[in-house]
Amino acid sequence: MGYVNSVLSNPAFQVFLIAMIGYIIGRIKIKGIEVGDAGILIVSLIAGHFGVTCPSFAKSIGIVLFVASVGLIAGPKFFHNFMHNFKSYVILGFCIIIAGGLCTAAICLIGNVNGALAAGLLSGALTSTPGFAAAQEAAGSAKDIVSVGYGIAYPFGVIGVVLFVQLMPKILKVDMAKERAKLAEDAGNAPKSFKTKGLIAVDSLGMMPLCLTIVLGLIIGLIKIPLPGGAFFSLGTSGGPLIAGLLIGHIVHIGPIDLKPKKSVMECMREFGLILFLIGAGCEGGAGFVDTLIEQGPILFVYGMIMTLVPMIVGYLFAKKVLKLPILNNMGALCGGMTSTPALGSLIQVAGTDDVASAYASTYPIALVTVVLVEQMIVLLF
Repeated sequence: MGYVNSVLSNPAFQVFLIAMIGYIIGRIKIKGIEVGDAGILIVSLIAGHFGVTCPSFAKSIGIVLFVASVGLIAGPKFFHNFMHNFKSYVILGFCIIIAGGLCTAAICLIGNVNGALAAGLLSGALTSTPGFAAAQEAAGSAKDIVSVGYGIAYPFGVIGVVLFVQLMPKILKVDMAKERAKLAEDAGNAPKSFKTKGLIAVDSLGMMPLCLTIVLGLIIGLIKIPLPGGAFFSLGTSGGPLIAGLLIGHIVHIGPIDLKPKKSVMECMREFGLILFLIGAGCEGGAGFVDTLIEQGPILFVYGMIMTLVPMIVGYLFAKKVLKLPILNNMGALCGGMTSTPALGSLIQVAGTDDVASAYASTYPIALVTVVLVEQMIVLLF
C-alpha cells in the first residue's frame, strides 16, 4: 500500500496521468464534436478540486515553451499580417476589453457588487494576471476580496474561451482548408525568409534558438512600463517569449549563426508546453473552487460567466460584422483580446495551422494595457 501511495503522490505521475486521461476524453465525440486539448483542462480542474497540485515550475516552463514555439513557427509571416490588419486588431482588442468593463460596471450597479470583488471577477473571467495584479494594487487593503473574485471566475474564464474556439468553427461547419488558404493568401506577399544554406547550426534540432528565444523573451517580459494611476504594464511570461519568438522567427539568422529551428521540433515543444500549462492552470483553478463558491454564493460564478461570455461574443460579432475578418483571423484575434493563451493552443489544433498566432500576437498587447486600466477604474469607481 505504501508503494501505491508513493506512486500516486508523485507529481510527475500525476501530471502525465492527467494528460493521458485528458487526451482520451478530448477525443470522445458527441454528435461529431470533440473538445480536443480542452479535455486536459477539464481533467485538471477536477483533479485540482480533489487536492492534486501541479509544481509551479511546470506551469511556468509550459507557458514559455508554448508561446516561444508558437512565435518561432509564426514569425516569418507575422509582420506582414500585422501591418495588413493593424487597425482591425487594435480596435478589436480595445473593443473586447471595454465590453468586459461595461458589463462589469452594469453588474456592480444591478447586483450591488463591490468594486474590488467585481475587478477580481473580471480579471478571472479574462484570465488576466496583469489585470489581477493591477486590481489588487488599486484595492489596497481589500486585495483579498480581489483574490476571491479571481478564483471564482478563473475556471470558466479558461474553459469558456477554449470551448468557444474549439466548437464554434465546427458548429458553423467552417471549411478549414479554405480558411487556411485565405490565411496563406493573405501572407502571400510577405517577404520571403532568408535562406539558411551555408549558415552554422549550433545544434541539429534547433534547441539553441528556442532557448535564446525564451531567455530574450523573459527579459522582455520583465520590462515594466508605468501607466496612469500608479500601475505598471508588462508582457510577462506570456507576451515576452511570444514577441521574442516572432522576432527571431522573422530574422532567421544573426550573422553566420542559423536561428531557424526545425518546425517538427517546435511543434512538439509547443504541444508539450501547452500540456504543462493547461494542467498547471487547471489544478490551480480547481483548488478550493467549490468551497469558495459555496461560501460566496453561486451568483458570483454566474457573474463571472457573464463577464467571459459578453466580451467574447461582442468581440466575435464585431470582428465578423464590422471588421469583416475571416474566421481564423477573427478567432486568433479573439484569443488575444481575451488574453487567453490556452485558447490559442486549442485554436491552433482546430485550425491546423500556427498562422493564427499572428492575429493573437497583434491583439494581445493592446488588450493587456486596456485591461489593466479598466481594472483600476472599476476599483476606484465602485
